[in-house]
Amino acid sequence: MAVKKFTTMAYSNADEMVFGRAKSPVKAGLGLEIGAGYTTAEVNYAPRPEAGETKEKLVNEYQRITRDIMARMVQVGFPSVVLETEHVQQMTNNPTWGAEVAHAQKTIMEEYHEEYGIKCALRHTPGDVREDKDFLQLRGDKYNVVMESFEAVADAGADLLSIESMGGKEIFDYAVLRNDIPGMLYAIGCLGSMDMEFLWQGIAKVAQQKNVTPAGDTDCAQANTAMFIAGGLLDKNLAHTLAIIARTLAGARTLSGYEAGATGPGKDCGYENIIIKGITGMPMAFEGKTSTCAHSDVMGNLIMQCCDLWSNESVEYHAEFGGTTVQCWSESLSYDCALMNTALKSGNEKILRDLLMASDRFRDPQSYILAYDNAYKVGQAIVKDGNDIYLRAKNAATECCNLLKSAEGLEMTKFETNALNKAAEELAVLTSDSEKFMSDCMEKYKAEVKVFKPENYAL
Repeated sequence: MAVKKFTTMAYSNADEMVFGRAKSPVKAGLGLEIGAGYTTAEVNYAPRPEAGETKEKLVNEYQRITRDIMARMVQVGFPSVVLETEHVQQMTNNPTWGAEVAHAQKTIMEEYHEEYGIKCALRHTPGDVREDKDFLQLRGDKYNVVMESFEAVADAGADLLSIESMGGKEIFDYAVLRNDIPGMLYAIGCLGSMDMEFLWQGIAKVAQQKNVTPAGDTDCAQANTAMFIAGGLLDKNLAHTLAIIARTLAGARTLSGYEAGATGPGKDCGYENIIIKGITGMPMAFEGKTSTCAHSDVMGNLIMQCCDLWSNESVEYHAEFGGTTVQCWSESLSYDCALMNTALKSGNEKILRDLLMASDRFRDPQSYILAYDNAYKVGQAIVKDGNDIYLRAKNAATECCNLLKSAEGLEMTKFETNALNKAAEELAVLTSDSEKFMSDCMEKYKAEVKVFKPENYAL
């Protein structure tokens, strides 16, 4: 597959971006359009641990999950839904397991679509199992297993293909513990982008052959790790200013998947998707206040601002007072979508978007930068040098620092401002020579990080 770099923004200005509408909508599944004028809940779930003991138990578990969601949607009168099955490792390592689950789920979804007319689609997200003990093995046998998994679930009924890829993580884990900004840039912006380009050319080829949608990736392994380490307002394990720098680097990295053939909807846990939507015009999934079943964040309303799919991140399947977990969370997500869809129909979508954004804008440096107007500016910094994976990542991080330094109304502690100033100084003295940066980093981290294998990146 050809790689097409983005060097311009899809939207002429940030105010054009709203929820439920994308420049390049995606048709998928059974009557569903994503980004075509309405939002849809995307329900994400995990089987109970004991369900993974055998293939039969696992298939039965996913059948129950699927029936529960579809029944609740019809029962409460919601017109559309997306189901996302993030693979447990058994399903990816044994592609027939994933295929049987996908087939069982799609069969049930087809029954509900035929009988009740509900629009629906099935996303499958194989695990990135390209690991060998302590080492990443991004190319070779484990890569082939991942591709076999994609082929199997596509044949079995999955409509949308996604993954949370791991490229660069071995360097990122080392760098983030040391507040090493150049290391984070190298890990996310360079190595991560290189691996995504390689990986997504393969996924896009499978999707084209199977006539399904190559949806998208997320920097869960790195930017989300930084967000979780940073924690809440009382935590000081990692400055929140560094966590949002990592997220803007992830914007440059995650873009590589779309350049290599992904078409959206981008995956829910990619908080950087607001940057990606501005650049590509493709529909995106997001998670926020309705992902509190899985984790906490500091932008639960804001991140809904321009979503096309609205997700709960993931919830373990079990009973609650209101039904099973997937029924409870699918209903909550869908009520949010009903509100957004009413705003779209009545012409009030920008008012609701801005209320959602304003309610969290000044809560934290992370929410401030991911507010759609600032995220758009980060996108502009990325496309300015869009053909160079190093420079565009460096531009993104630099713009992030500039926006935070000039932020009016955002209160930051001395801990945060010190971390921000140090990061900005380190970025300012970095070379503008991509080859020199890549060469210096490879030499440095090959010596310092024993699990770093340059051959993973064809270096």
